Amino acid sequence: MNSRRAAWWFLAPALLVLGVFFVLPVVAALGLSLTDYDLYALADIRHLRFVALGNYWELLHQSRFWGALWHTLYFVLVGVPLSMAASLGAALLLNSPLARGKAFFRTALFAPVVTTVVAVAVVWRYILNTKYGLANYVLGLLGIHPVDWLGDPHWAMPSIILFAVWKNFGYNMIIFLAGLQAIPADLYEAARIDGASVPQQFRHITLPMLQPTLLMVAILTVSGYFQLFAEPYVMTWGGPLQSTTSVLYLMYNEGFQWWNFGTASAVAFLLFVIMFGVTALMLRAGRRKEAP
Repeated sequence: MNSRRAAWWFLAPALLVLGVFFVLPVVAALGLSLTDYDLYALADIRHLRFVALGNYWELLHQSRFWGALWHTLYFVLVGVPLSMAASLGAALLLNSPLARGKAFFRTALFAPVVTTVVAVAVVWRYILNTKYGLANYVLGLLGIHPVDWLGDPHWAMPSIILFAVWKNFGYNMIIFLAGLQAIPADLYEAARIDGASVPQQFRHITLPMLQPTLLMVAILTVSGYFQLFAEPYVMTWGGPLQSTTSVLYLMYNEGFQWWNFGTASAVAFLLFVIMFGVTALMLRAGRRKEAP
C-alpha cells in the first residue's frame, strides 16, 4: 500500500503538468467549438452563445473546408509514400557494408530534420523562384522553359511536397536504419547460399522483417503530414487560388485572422477525428498482415 502511494506521489507532478497544459486546453477547446466565440465575445462575454454542433454543421457545408481537406489528403497521399521511400532507400544505402563515412552521411541526411522549418522554407522559396531560382536555372540549361513553382496552382502543392519530403525523411531514415540493423545477418547469409538475388533478399527478408517498423513509420508520417501548416504558411500563404490551403491553415485563418475561435476549434476537432479514423484503419490493416 505504501509503495502504491509513493508511486502516485512520484507521478503527481507529471500528471499535474499534463492536466494543466494538455487536458485542460483540450477540454476548453472542445467547449469553444460548441459556441460562437468570436471577437465580439472576446470583448464582451455576454455576446457568447451556445450553438451546440452548429459550427461543425456549418463547416461540413462549406466548400472551403472540403477544399482544404482535399489539399491535405493530397499532401498525405503523395507525400507519405515518397517520404517513406526516400527514408528506406537512404537507410538501405547507409546499412550497406560497402558504404563508407556512414557517420558523416547519417548526420548530413538528418540535419534538415533539426533545422528550423521557416529558415529552410525561405531558402527553398529562393531556389524555386521563377526568375532567378536554382531550379529554373537548371531547367534552362536543359532547354526547358521556366516553371512558376509556387505561383501556379498545378505546381504549388507538388513543390511543397518535395520540400516536406526533403525536410522530414531523415527522421524516418534513422528509424529504418535501426530496424535494418536488428535483422539477423544469418538470414541474408542463408539466402545467398541458396542463390537468392539482392532483390529477392529485399522482398522475402527485409520487407517482412521490417513490417512492424514500416507500420510505425507510416502512422507517424501520416499523423505529421496531416498537420500541414508551416510549409504553405511560409512558402505560399495558402495560395495560389487557395491551392495549398490545408485544414490547419484554415484553422489558423479562422482563429487568428477572422477571430472565429469557435469555428477554429471545430476545425481542429474535425481534423482530430479524421486523423484518429485513419490511424485506426492503419493499425487494423497492420495487425491483419501480422496475423498468421
